[in-house]
Amino acid sequence: MKDLPPPRRPCRLWRVDEPEIAHSIVKRTPLYSVHARAGAKLIEFGGWEMPVQYSGIVDEHLAVRRGAGLFDISHMGQIRVNGPGAQACLNRMLTNDTAKLEVGKGQYTLMCRETGGVVDDLYVFLIGPEDYLLIVNASRIEADFDWMRQHPALSANPGSMQLRNESSDWGAVAIQGPRVLEFIDRCFPEKTPGATGPERPSLMRKNQIGRFRADTTEVWISRTGYTGEDGFEVLSPAAETMAIWERVSGVGHAFGLQPAGLGARDTLRLEACYPLYGHELDEQTTPIEAGLGRFVALHKPDFTGREVLARQSAEGTSKGCVAFRMTGKAPPPRAHYPIHSGRSPEVAPPIGIVTSGTASPTLNVGIGMAYVPPDHCQPGCLLAIDIRGRLYPAEVVAKPLYGRKP
Repeated sequence: MKDLPPPRRPCRLWRVDEPEIAHSIVKRTPLYSVHARAGAKLIEFGGWEMPVQYSGIVDEHLAVRRGAGLFDISHMGQIRVNGPGAQACLNRMLTNDTAKLEVGKGQYTLMCRETGGVVDDLYVFLIGPEDYLLIVNASRIEADFDWMRQHPALSANPGSMQLRNESSDWGAVAIQGPRVLEFIDRCFPEKTPGATGPERPSLMRKNQIGRFRADTTEVWISRTGYTGEDGFEVLSPAAETMAIWERVSGVGHAFGLQPAGLGARDTLRLEACYPLYGHELDEQTTPIEAGLGRFVALHKPDFTGREVLARQSAEGTSKGCVAFRMTGKAPPPRAHYPIHSGRSPEVAPPIGIVTSGTASPTLNVGIGMAYVPPDHCQPGCLLAIDIRGRLYPAEVVAKPLYGRKP
C-alpha cells in the first residue's frame, strides 16, 4: 500500500443530444477505456460513470449464475483506520463487534445515527495489527468519512486513531460465479511473502482477506460476494487495475467468464435479497427494520444508535423488509410501486412500498423487496402490487429468493 498513483480526477459526462452542455460532473474508474472499447452502455451511478450492461443484463446475469462474471467495483470507497485506539473507536461507530476480528478477517456492519437510521452499510477488514480497511458504498464515501471524523469517539480519544480516505488511490474488480474457484489461483499464484492467511486465494474462507501477487503487482483479495454466488474481490493500486482486469479476463475466458455491469449486479443481489443503500437502507431506516439485526451487537455497551436499536429489537418495529414474488402473469415490479394488502386490495389504502423489483432471470418471475407492516411480514402473506394503476397479486416469501445449494 505504498507508492500509490495520484488521485483520479472527475470528468464531465456529456449527453448525446446536448454535445455542448455539461449534463453532470462524474468520475471515471481506471477501467473506463475498457468499458468504452467493449461497447458497454454507460450510466451515472453514485457520481460515477459506470457500465450498466455489455451483452445484456439477462445474459450477464446468467453467466454469473452458470459460470463467472467480472465486475468493475472501483467506484466503491476505501477508508483506512489505524492506531492503538482504532478497535475501540470503531466499536463505538459500527453496529457489529470489531473485537471479534482477527488479522485477515472481515465482517459486514453498519454505521447508524443516534436515531438508528443507517448512514451506510459496509465491510470492515482487519488487515494488520491495529490496522483496518473499510469498504463503503460509492455514493456515501464523503458522508461516511465526514461522519467518522465528527464522531465523539475521536474527540474523546485524540491521537489514538488515524483516519484516511484512500478511495482515490485504489481500483477494484469482483469475480463472481460457481466456476471462479477453478481459475482464481491461476490469476494470483503467489502469496505476498510474510502475509498472513492461506497460501492460495481458493483456500480463503468467507469474509477473509489476504495479500497476493500477480507478476509484480501486489493486491488485496477478499472473499465476500454480493451476488448469491461464491466470489472474490481484488483491490489494487488504481494504475494497476487495468492490468488486473485483462489478466483475469484472459485466464477466465476458458471458464465462461464474461464482463458484467450494474444491471446484472442488481438483479443478482436482489435474488439473493442483499440490501442496496438508497433502496432498502437509508437514514430513516434502521437495521432492525431492514432485517439485519444479526449484524447489530447489542452486547456492546455503547455504540451510536444502540438505545433505539435495542428498543426495536425488544419491542418490535412498525415496518419490516420482506421479499416477495408475483403469483400470476404481471409486469415486473419496480422501486416505489405502492403495495396493498392482498386480503382486500380494492378498498384499503396502500400499506407499504416496493424498494427494489425486477424480473428474475433465474426464477422467471417478478420479484422484489419491500417494507410492509409487521402483520404482513410472514411468508405466505398476500400482497397486491400497484403497477401503473393496476393491482397484481404477490406473496411474501422467505429470504433469500435464490441461494445456491451446497
